[in-house]
Formats: sequence, C-alpha cells, structure tokens
Amino acid sequence: MSRIWKLPVTLPSGVNVKVDGKNVTISGPKGELKYTLQDCTSLEQKDNTLVVSIANEDNTKEKAMWGLTRALIANMVVGVSEGYKKSLEIQGVGYKFEVAGPSKLVLAVGFSHKVDLPAPKGITIAVDEKEKNIIHISGIDKQQVGYYTALVRSIKKPEPYKGKGIRYVGEHVRRKAGKTGGKK
Repeated sequence: MSRIWKLPVTLPSGVNVKVDGKNVTISGPKGELKYTLQDCTSLEQKDNTLVVSIANEDNTKEKAMWGLTRALIANMVVGVSEGYKKSLEIQGVGYKFEVAGPSKLVLAVGFSHKVDLPAPKGITIAVDEKEKNIIHISGIDKQQVGYYTALVRSIKKPEPYKGKGIRYVGEHVRRKAGKTGGKK
C-alpha cells in the first residue's frame, strides 16, 4: 500500500496557495488551477509546504481520498510552476499533422477526410523544429494534457503489422509477422 499521503507538498518559489474552506487555488508563473477538496479531507499550509489530512484515519475510503488529494495537489503545484508536456509521433506514408493555430490540430491519417481536433482551453500544440512528424502538447493541467494526447492517439492507433499510426515518442509497438511469417 502506498504511503504517498505522508509526504508534504513543497512549494517552489513563485507559487502561491489560497485555501478558502474547501476551495483551493494554486497560482504560479504558468497560470492558475482550482480544486475543491472532498468533505473528509483538509489542507493546511505550513511555511513552504502543504499538508493534507483526513478526519478518520481508520476508514479505508478516506485513506484513499487522502492519497488522491495529495497527488492531485502535488500535480497542480508542478503544473503551475513547470507545466506538463507530452509528445506524439506519426508514422506512415502520407500521414501528417497540421497545426492550424496554437489550439487546433488537423490530422491526415489515411481517412477520406482530414480530422479536425480543437484543443481545450489551456492546451497548446506545437510542431517539433527538427522533425515534422512530431508534435508537442503542453499545458498546466496534467489531466487535460494526458486526456487530449490520448484523444489524438486514439484517432489512429499504431497497428501491429506495419507500425503505421500515431504513437507516443519512445513508445514500443509490438510487431506481428503477418500471414506468411508463421509458415514453414
């Protein structure tokens, strides 16, 4: 069982936290994020750290919320101070990304039409300077960055025979031999 709830969240310089009852607002150089605490959890700021606590330490559901709340608050602190970034790579003949503005992506991935994907507010899309088949998706909210990246990848997942499709940079795709690969 994880004991992540024991660790306090340290605040880097430039990050401010405002706790108003159950509402938490974390602001930093990259932006501002808000979170509403569950009824069983509470948050207090001690000098340069944040400590999450619960009312009943014997209740397993409250313990689960304790660790979840601490992880979400820590992700918010990292997001407003450094930000999050995920990269996608496209492979296949004729497959390409087109960035139409900082928050709109147009995909040509083998369909009879192009697929338009507008990014949610707070997400920026940029093409890699060196390689045109790689895009970078960045933002301050870890959940939104991961969701949008997974949404783009789900348009054309990498297939196991030729490896064509959209994949994370560094992702290994297991390849299959095909029809004639197993015959002897």
